[in-house]
Amino acid sequence: MVLKQSSMMPLGTPAPIFALPDSVSGDLQSLEAVCGEKGTLVAFICNHCPFVIHVAPALAALANAYAAKGIAAVAISSNDVDAFPQDGPQEMARFAQEQGFGFPYLYDETQQVARSYDAQCTPDFFLFNAQLKLVYRGQMDDSRPGNGEPNDAADLAAAMDSVLGGTQVSQQQYPSSGCNIKWKSA
Repeated sequence: MVLKQSSMMPLGTPAPIFALPDSVSGDLQSLEAVCGEKGTLVAFICNHCPFVIHVAPALAALANAYAAKGIAAVAISSNDVDAFPQDGPQEMARFAQEQGFGFPYLYDETQQVARSYDAQCTPDFFLFNAQLKLVYRGQMDDSRPGNGEPNDAADLAAAMDSVLGGTQVSQQQYPSSGCNIKWKSA
């Protein structure tokens, strides 16, 4: 495991578009199809990363709670499944069901979507407003495996609450930390 931090895409950046297969349904899902009325959370995750496993229950609870308020979520796995077969689509579907994801978990086989978001680690979170402009990027909260901090999604929830309340999201944002995305060799 190589510890990596998110790149912190510039705030205000428009959401890069995508159309990827959902690991659970097999259906192609586009950004337009999955975006929420008030906002959209795009999370880059994978199945085997201990940082993702640590936050997955809180991510599921957060996403499921905010879906009813108009903020949709989508997760994307971009890891090289030749090198890491445990991150393949069948395993993704199993992981999504085990974690209770009420949102699509998409497979980015070409890794082009991860590159367009400049995603660097798993987990890596990008929150967009209703106009699909980036308002938050970075960590879910201060919790990391074994550090004893509460895994309460505080940072991400505060940003989502600001989006819902029509107020500016705090500019004080901290990078996410986790496993590096497993890029395919050139």
